[in-house]
Amino acid sequence: MATYRTYSDQELAALLKQGDRYAYTEIYERYRSLLYRHAYKKLGDTSEAGDVIQDVFLMLWNNKGNLDHAANLSGYLYVAMRNRILNLFAQKNVRTLYEDSVQEFSLKYEVMTDHLVREHEMAELIAREINELPDKMREIFTLSRYQYLRNKEIADLLGISEHTVATQLKRALRQLRIRLGVMVCLFFL
Repeated sequence: MATYRTYSDQELAALLKQGDRYAYTEIYERYRSLLYRHAYKKLGDTSEAGDVIQDVFLMLWNNKGNLDHAANLSGYLYVAMRNRILNLFAQKNVRTLYEDSVQEFSLKYEVMTDHLVREHEMAELIAREINELPDKMREIFTLSRYQYLRNKEIADLLGISEHTVATQLKRALRQLRIRLGVMVCLFFL
């Protein structure tokens, strides 16, 4: 192993290309700490820097057959590390955007759900109060508010005067206003 320390980067790259594990180990020992310090300066996290270096050397071993032994080995490793760091930054950015989008959706969904629950409760309360109206008044009210018939159409349908329809609607609204409050009446208007 001591003889590998005397080899140049080009000689180590040629041996690595042939699958020489000792050449790989020498390259690792020669560049690991330099690459790690550089990665740590860029990332500010020891764990992430260690992961990047591990990925770079794993990539070196996996691509050893494509390695050009005449190429600058240190430059090759630094470029590989830089690219891995840039990919890591891009992944973090995508993750942050995704987390922000999920959080925003969650908040909107929570508000929307709360609104729907309250709307459903209000609709049930209103339906109960409408069912408490006298039969004829309830019939006129539902024809007007749920089937959107005009007073004249209701009068013709039920065989009563328009004045009676208008009076019954006013009384229904007054009773509902008293029971439910002004806010519910605004909901119907």
